[in-house]
Amino acid sequence: MRDRIRSRLFQFSDLDELKDLTFDSFNSRGRMGLGEQQQASIERAFNQARTYANSTKGWLLIQGRYGVGKTHLAAAIANECASEGIPTLFLTVPDLLDSLRASYNAEGTTFKERFEEIRSAPLLILDDFGTHSATEWAREKLFQILNFRYINQLPLVVTSNLALEEIEGRIRSRLSDPDMVAHIYIQAPDYRRPVDDSGQHELSSLALHSRQTFGTFNLRKRENIDPADQRTLEQAFRSAQAFAENPEGWIVLTGTYGCGKTHLAAAIANYRASQGYPVMFIVVPDMLDHLRSTFNPSSSISYDRRFEEIRTTPLLILDDLGAQAMKPWVQEKLYQVFNYRYNAKLPTIITSSEQFDEIDPRLRSRMRDQSLCQIKPMTVPSYRGGPPRRKAKR
Repeated sequence: MRDRIRSRLFQFSDLDELKDLTFDSFNSRGRMGLGEQQQASIERAFNQARTYANSTKGWLLIQGRYGVGKTHLAAAIANECASEGIPTLFLTVPDLLDSLRASYNAEGTTFKERFEEIRSAPLLILDDFGTHSATEWAREKLFQILNFRYINQLPLVVTSNLALEEIEGRIRSRLSDPDMVAHIYIQAPDYRRPVDDSGQHELSSLALHSRQTFGTFNLRKRENIDPADQRTLEQAFRSAQAFAENPEGWIVLTGTYGCGKTHLAAAIANYRASQGYPVMFIVVPDMLDHLRSTFNPSSSISYDRRFEEIRTTPLLILDDLGAQAMKPWVQEKLYQVFNYRYNAKLPTIITSSEQFDEIDPRLRSRMRDQSLCQIKPMTVPSYRGGPPRRKAKR
């Protein structure tokens, strides 16, 4: 009976198509060029998944962007457990729901039998949770399956590219139980993309600033600039270089338009990206537009997820603070981003041409905290390009 169940679940899972997705074929170091943090998250996920396959105790939640290896690790667990004789059911969530719908009119099996087979499988692995159509019926069936397994302490593996906040409340509550669920989050770029992909977030506009590096920055020593102003430019340049090597705390670059603020911010971002670290470089008005776009009913991503991506990104560059229209909603969103990163002490770079007194007091108070933030005013005039101007002779 056990062998028949195991064989049926194996066929139902289509694990034959996933037989090559094993722990031996998983690249536990990621591809070449990844940063230390990204490599560490992949290795940690690999080790946790392998440990789970040996014990199948409790639940395992694997999260991350598309193409980071979630399905590979889930299939590796399935293949490892199936080879040890553990009856294992591996299903993508849309396929699971399609299977249940089809059973209403299927010959030889009833909906009740199929539903019971899924929810009581000795090991259930649900891949791509969140890609299904979120109808009331789908939400109810998924809750019933997860709740049954939660109450009966049955092992479960879930992969998802959703943040926990985006998952339906009843299911999120069970996935958040620290006594039941082990969490894996893989912080890496899409493995399927070309090798030269920087792995930066889709919101980041850093590609538009690829030429703005420390090597291309003009210290303007041949121009007729006041020596005191020249020193502020050099000090900002040195501080930016030091921050790029060791991004801790915040750095705020202020000055008139065209003085080099964005260039230095982009130089830091390009340097970190070249080391394989994830960077989000975004102009403040663009960031707010991205948040507003999630309110559109046709948006494929929720506001909560987009907001979470922005405020928790490992290194955030907010360019041109003050160029946005300061409506109450805008003030509140900016404050929430600033306050979260301030409390979490996440590395942040801010550029602004605003006078400090014109910035929202709640933002200003955090930017003036000298224990976290260094302010670098750049008092040089706007750079116009071309040859240096000569003083007119009398």
